[in-house]
Amino acid sequence: MARTEIRPNDRRFMTQFDDPPVERLLFNDVRLSWLWLILRLWLGWKWLEAGWSKVQNPAWVGGDAGAPIRGFVQGALAKTGGEHPDVPGWYAWFLQTVVQPNAALWSNLVAYGEVLVGIALVLGLFTGIAAFFGGFMNFNYLLAGTVSTNPMMFLVAGLLVLAWKTAGWLGLDRVVLPLFGTPWAPGKLFRGDPALGRGRAEPERTEP
Repeated sequence: MARTEIRPNDRRFMTQFDDPPVERLLFNDVRLSWLWLILRLWLGWKWLEAGWSKVQNPAWVGGDAGAPIRGFVQGALAKTGGEHPDVPGWYAWFLQTVVQPNAALWSNLVAYGEVLVGIALVLGLFTGIAAFFGGFMNFNYLLAGTVSTNPMMFLVAGLLVLAWKTAGWLGLDRVVLPLFGTPWAPGKLFRGDPALGRGRAEPERTEP
């Protein structure tokens, strides 16, 4: 009885859908990079402003670091009651058992993390990664019951993640991404580009 072996790279068993024109225009076309520049600078400045005020505050990064985090946790735990609590029970457990006992560590991570995300977004350096971590922080603040500007920042971060290929085109990504590439498509540095002096050695040929 004949058997059909399915190979991982056999195109007969692969189904791909083309992106709609609007999606290609928004997330893949450098002509709209100016739009992502505006959103990127706004979001980066918000993170840089918030983080910079923290790293200058001894309560966040000094010898007494951790007090604001402990207050933040207590405020979040107070929102776990009622039929529809603002803070889910599993996240309250995380705050109480993981964050609160290590408040000083989390305080430093938050302060410097916000600064690094802000700098990366303003410079357009690894924009997709920076936006992801920024959105992850927004998501945690929302889970802790803090609204403020977090929903808007989370939305913009998500859009920047989707537009990672062009969001940093008017920034350092225009140079950095071709050099480093992606895990599925290595850049010039890892391909051994001859222009960078790292060309691949040609295999030796032997005469028959």
